[in-house]
Amino acid sequence: MRKNSIKNTRINEEVMRELSNIIRSEIKDPRIHPMTSVVSVEVAPDLKSAKAYISVLGDEKAQADTLEGLNSALGFIKRALAKNINLRNTPQITFIMDQSIEYGVRMSKLIDEVTGEN
Repeated sequence: MRKNSIKNTRINEEVMRELSNIIRSEIKDPRIHPMTSVVSVEVAPDLKSAKAYISVLGDEKAQADTLEGLNSALGFIKRALAKNINLRNTPQITFIMDQSIEYGVRMSKLIDEVTGEN
């Protein structure tokens, strides 16, 4: 299976949707910020591992606490994912903090400042 095949793309989207639902509704850890979103998921072609890129709307402490909370709930998340998605292998998830949304907001503010001065 190629890395960007249609099957792999569908699996990525399904895992992302289920991961978002699990984080939003099933995890009760107070360390996880309520404004946490799953930006994208990359599942390996052999379905053994997955990288989940998450974004947290908040400061550095909120991001670090959310990452710590998600890593401590990894067993629960994997079990819930296996229950909700019928895959041959349930991937081992690695959470990665995605700063792209925050970077885009910062760039937009900088562009507004520059165009407002003219």
